Amino acid sequence: MLNVVFDLGGVVFTWQPDRIIENLFEDPEIQKKIKSEIFAHSDWVELDRGSLDVDEAIKRGAKRTGLSRSKISELMSQVPTALNPIEETIELIHSIKRNGNKLFVLSNMHFASIEHIEKEYSFWDVFEGMVVSCRIRMVKPDAEIYEYLLNRHKLVPNETVFIDDTDINLMAASNFHIKTIKFENPNQCKTELKALGCI
Repeated sequence: MLNVVFDLGGVVFTWQPDRIIENLFEDPEIQKKIKSEIFAHSDWVELDRGSLDVDEAIKRGAKRTGLSRSKISELMSQVPTALNPIEETIELIHSIKRNGNKLFVLSNMHFASIEHIEKEYSFWDVFEGMVVSCRIRMVKPDAEIYEYLLNRHKLVPNETVFIDDTDINLMAASNFHIKTIKFENPNQCKTELKALGCI
């Protein structure tokens, strides 16, 4: 039996910021600016950390991009609804659970996004515990969030596997001797979990 820890965006839910940007902005230069000044900006990390509220982030984002607050507000409002469950991952989660493993969440996410998906979807009871960045004022890949996960849920690192789609987050987990799987698609993830005896 293993403790299997899932990231949410890009693993359990679709996360495609380029698509969100392209749906709202046609100009390639503006698209590039939005990507660097909103999604890749340090303010995004602070939204995930819960230390910056969305109104202030919109105000700052408008100033950095030269776009109107209403346009940046519209962009931000699209983020929660762009998170859609990846059905094959959901099936995988249920099969891991049926096999007697314990499931957890470790995710960087804004308040608006986590509140939206918790309200919209009903599979959360499969998880023994959830660590969401905005609720504890910590973010991946900072070491403190992995310490929090292990201590809060009394997890033994070498009996724990963390699934994420970002190398830097996985490297940080492996520093704690947590096993890691880089998520590329549900089938590849399933194959690696089978090799660990989870399913």
